[in-house]
Amino acid sequence: MGWWSERVVPRLTHATLNNPEVARYRERVCADLSGDVLELGFGTGLNLPHLPAAVRSLIAVEPSHLAWEMASYAVGDSPVEVTRGDLRAERISLPDASVDAVLVTFSLCTVQDPARALSEAARVLRPGGALHFLEHGRSPDERVRRWQQRAEPLQRAMVAGCHLTRSAPELVEAAGFRLGTVDSWYVPGPGLSKPWGYLSLGRAERPLT
Repeated sequence: MGWWSERVVPRLTHATLNNPEVARYRERVCADLSGDVLELGFGTGLNLPHLPAAVRSLIAVEPSHLAWEMASYAVGDSPVEVTRGDLRAERISLPDASVDAVLVTFSLCTVQDPARALSEAARVLRPGGALHFLEHGRSPDERVRRWQQRAEPLQRAMVAGCHLTRSAPELVEAAGFRLGTVDSWYVPGPGLSKPWGYLSLGRAERPLT
């Protein structure tokens, strides 16, 4: 990771995603969480205020040391016990069937190997556990998709490998999860924001073994 990725991208990401509109989406994706939770791509802790009282603990997978430092206030204010875990979602040093839920928001776009990360998420989930996700990604509209394809190389270079053309529901289903209801929509805003603003929010059950 270079200087831009280490020192600028965490601040840019925090500024972009720390707003009332996205906070409402975070509240929805966190609503049914309980027990011991693993969060992939913890970032600056923007999901913490939205965790229900039923959440007992949260293990944060986060590669950015700066993001973790920026999260210190949110961690300190949270009634939930928060510990930092691994740096990469593709290799999680937790035992099999050790968490009740996995939470991932705005991170499957960036992980180097989302299939491997989701495989690890499935491995550490207890029977009956679920993956909760909120992600931006590939639009169903052809014209928007073309703009996503054009913009993706620059997006990846500027935002630490972030992809615009990944589909979170498809990735989750391909990993063997039983996909439940998925809500997808564009974030309100000008038409020019659509390549960056197509969101999917859903819950998926742990794969049967």
